[in-house]
Amino acid sequence: EAPEGEVEQALAAIWAEVLQVEKVGRHDNFFQLGGDSILSLKVTARAARAGVPLNPRQVFEHQSLSRIARAVQGGQPSETQAIPVLTAAQRAGVLALSHAQMRQWFLWQLDPQSTAYHISGALKLAGSLDVSAVRASFDALVQRHESLRTVFRVDAQGLAEQVIREAAPLDIAVVDLSALRNEQEREARSNEEASRLSHTPFDLAEGPLLRVGLIRLAPEEHMLVVVMHHIVSDGWSMQVVVDEFVAQYGAHMQGATAALPPLPIQYADYAAWQRDWLEAGERDRQLAYWKQHLGTGQPVLQLPTDRARNADGRYTAVRHGFELPNDLVRKLHKRLQAQGATLFMGLLAGFQVLLNRYTGEPDICVGVPIANRHRAETENVIGFFVNTQVLRNVLDGRESLSQVLARAKDAALGAQAHQDLPFEQLVEALQPERVPGANPLFQVLFNHQRGDAAALQGMPGLTLTECDLGVQAAQFELTLETTEDADGRVRASLRYAAELFEPRSMERMADHYLAVLNAFADHPEQTVGDVALLGDAERAQLASWGACRQAAEAGEPIHRLIERQVRARPEAPALCFGEQTLSYGELNTQANRLAHRLIARGVKPETKVGIAVERSIEMVVGILAI
Repeated sequence: EAPEGEVEQALAAIWAEVLQVEKVGRHDNFFQLGGDSILSLKVTARAARAGVPLNPRQVFEHQSLSRIARAVQGGQPSETQAIPVLTAAQRAGVLALSHAQMRQWFLWQLDPQSTAYHISGALKLAGSLDVSAVRASFDALVQRHESLRTVFRVDAQGLAEQVIREAAPLDIAVVDLSALRNEQEREARSNEEASRLSHTPFDLAEGPLLRVGLIRLAPEEHMLVVVMHHIVSDGWSMQVVVDEFVAQYGAHMQGATAALPPLPIQYADYAAWQRDWLEAGERDRQLAYWKQHLGTGQPVLQLPTDRARNADGRYTAVRHGFELPNDLVRKLHKRLQAQGATLFMGLLAGFQVLLNRYTGEPDICVGVPIANRHRAETENVIGFFVNTQVLRNVLDGRESLSQVLARAKDAALGAQAHQDLPFEQLVEALQPERVPGANPLFQVLFNHQRGDAAALQGMPGLTLTECDLGVQAAQFELTLETTEDADGRVRASLRYAAELFEPRSMERMADHYLAVLNAFADHPEQTVGDVALLGDAERAQLASWGACRQAAEAGEPIHRLIERQVRARPEAPALCFGEQTLSYGELNTQANRLAHRLIARGVKPETKVGIAVERSIEMVVGILAI
């Protein structure tokens, strides 16, 4: 549309800027941004800086520029008061932790050796690398972001506080493996070194909580490993680190200073503001919504596992990756847009249907991390902003997929408008029944992101590619991660507890998830219980397992066959259970005795009799008696 009016023209300019800066070419309207994606938050942040009171809900509820503009003009003015910056004296004093940091501090004290909350990434750098420029770039990052030089201690009153240290050069270890001529040995050693960097525990009281290592594989081939503790960082922060490192490195190579805008706040400013803002009444408003959304009962979702669960709930995370076919993604976009939903909402609804079919539970609660950076000041700050929301859907096998999607959409929109309540405060308020080894409120996670690899192309003389750091501790038994790149391709992975699930089970689950998404795209009117999860190979396998190659004698029921054995071999063992053994004669006598009791109670042929009993000798006696 040609933009009309001042607000619409401002939104059009913001949109054009996003498309150019983020190198996104395929989206033709705001609506297609998806759920809690980086782009949608950057749009709202840019709008706030331009004086346009745009909020995420308006982005998702309206599908065109003109409709969004009308909603902005007709809505309530957004809060424009800036987050106050702490004075130098306040910074030198006791600095409280944010609510999210308090939970991380508590978890770290319980298990200081845990690596479950390490945020790590690795890049392969091909080309001529200037190591001094790498050091200078990270030193500039530490200077710019207070969170990267913050440690956490206990004050005289026994309360946790954060302490901001003066900037100092970061110790970057350089490991040279280029002398190893065997490529396989060099690769194995580099993986070992990267794993060591990623899995060495942090000391939150001493720091530093940023660890960088450089592994030289060849004169013009390096691996850069960056590891941070979650208490000072999140997934968005890792993207900020990559973006600013690339900018700092490029500027240093040209003998210049990186042209980065000054940070309006630091994380400590946000932590202090958040506490005051929530205590002023916002906490109660948002808590009321979540209490209504989640209800009074929070059932624990027990996925069927291949092996028994550990009592302590500690597991190793491994990953099964797969990709959504491009044709499926196109059909999903078309179908979802017709129902006023985003790709995030559709992928979430599909996951909820899958979990319902796997567990048989109607009440499905899924954890969803949200960037929680809707304030313009927080966009480029490294820190722990991400919050976890619980999106609930109550499913019925007889309802249509489109009905499931409608509720997933409503839950996502409601969550967007109530995204600031810290997860730990929600747990504290709801007081769910705690099950050993299980997370409170939800046991599986869904994380949808937009891939942003544009910065990787910005280092002079170098080609950058991302690489996997391998095994980490599992935060949850199962996590579905989906990533949509700038070309519209969607990659997915199931991160799962290796001690609970076999790799083949995860391969099947991925296939079943694709089957659910295909049903959403092609047959939204289909009921949840009618979605065919099994593929051709699985159906053929079931058919072969069910083929009976030995025909029984026609017309003779099982109790007559047992009576024949009683006449022929009454003393022969018929049942064995543990140390118990029952002969055919004893089995027949006990079953007859119980059968007469049933007859006395009015049981006749074709009468249905329920039986509820543990696996035992008595179970078989009861079945035979009936």
